[in-house]
Amino acid sequence: MENTTGALRSLRWYAVLALTIFGVLPTVMVTLLVAQGRTPGAVGLLLIGGIPLILAAAFYAFRGLTGDDPEVAARHLHLSMALVAGADVLLLGGNALIRMAAN
Repeated sequence: MENTTGALRSLRWYAVLALTIFGVLPTVMVTLLVAQGRTPGAVGLLLIGGIPLILAAAFYAFRGLTGDDPEVAARHLHLSMALVAGADVLLLGGNALIRMAAN
């Protein structure tokens, strides 16, 4: 049981770091690019899918951080990190593809 608690503690740290560094920051950066007009307008459409994914990731990360059952908390944290990865692929990958197609 002690090893599970230690692993869950690490998973909680990694989930918060992933949400912050790979979720919130890229979303804000892409939003600023769109708002300042420094990227094609079609990139703004990617935010329609990316922002809800980041919000869902934050929701599941919060549930994982506050969960009592280690297995359920770990499942929520893994789902949160998967949603962050999906949002990154959508926002950053889509931005790159749209920019390549525009040039």
